[in-house]
Parts: sequence; C-alpha cells; structure tokens
Amino acid sequence: MSIAQTRNLTFIDTVISRSRVSDVALVLAGVVLVALSAQVELYVPPVPVPFTLQTLAVLLIGATYGAARGAITLSAYALVGLIGFPVFTNGGSGLEVLFGATGGFIIGFIFAAALIGKLAELKWSSNILKMIASYVLSSIVIYSIGIAVLAMVAYSSDLQKAFTVMIPFLAWDAVKAIIAGALLPSAWALVKAVKK
Repeated sequence: MSIAQTRNLTFIDTVISRSRVSDVALVLAGVVLVALSAQVELYVPPVPVPFTLQTLAVLLIGATYGAARGAITLSAYALVGLIGFPVFTNGGSGLEVLFGATGGFIIGFIFAAALIGKLAELKWSSNILKMIASYVLSSIVIYSIGIAVLAMVAYSSDLQKAFTVMIPFLAWDAVKAIIAGALLPSAWALVKAVKK
C-alpha cells in the first residue's frame, strides 16, 4: 500500500502509478526541490528571514502530492537538514537553524503541505481560484508558525515587530500564489486533454 490515499487522487496520481517505490522517489524528489528552492534568494532588507522560492515549492508539492505525501516530504526535508545535510537557505543545516529564527517557517511547511494537500484531494487544485485560495490558507499556516517562532527567537516575543518585518514578504507570496494558481490547474487541463 502506498502513502497516498486511494480515494482522493491528486495530480501526481494521474501521472504516476502509486507504489512504495514511487512514493519514496516522490519524497526524495520533493526534498531535493525544496532544498534547491531554498538556495534561490532575492535581495531583501536585512531581516533574519530570506526571500526564497521555498514556499512556492512547498505548496506545489503539497498540492501535487496530497496531504500525506506532502507532509512526509516536508518532514523529511526538515529531518535531512536537522541531521546535517546543507538543505536549508544558504546551505544551512542543524539544530541552530531548525530552532533558530527561521525554524518556525520550516516547521510550518509541514502543516501547510498537509493542508494544501488535503484541499487538493478535494479537487481544489484543478480550479484556479480555489488553488489560489488554498495557497493563501496554507501560507497563513506558514506565517502563523513562522512569525510566532521568529518573535520568540529574534524579537523578545514581540509579535508585532516580527509581523512588521514580514510585511515585504506578503507581496512576493501574492505573486507566488498567482503562479501556483495557474500552474496546477493548467497541468490538470493538459493531462485531461492528453488522456482523451
């Protein structure tokens, strides 16, 4: 039996046959994708949290894989980084990152992937507006956990200061939501056209 649920097919289930081997391969590919996206940084005023493509990768993985595989993939990503592989931003790894200022965002990725994956299993990923909405909801999960930890670690538990620091990220995440909102529904449409 595979990690994916048999009743709620996600996009990847229409492309790849489900098996333990495919599940493991998808998890490994997802970890690599998130690790690579963590290394793509854009300039941002000096704050403890960098602009990367991670959230886009995380939410596309969740929406493509489904709740279980998405959460397992992001848990594996956190674990691989924790044990010392340089998968976090700037090639970071270890306890100091996972329990540092940005660690809450990494933990938030797990819950966000599960949420967007569940919504994808309910067919939200085949509709542009629902996909954007699921991206926004999942981003709220990432921000909620990330900002809470950022406040505790970097700003003496000042939530308002931590939130203020994150405001520039909102516009960037809105762009990523639009990209994600267009990508997966377009992929669904392509697969349906090919299978006709």
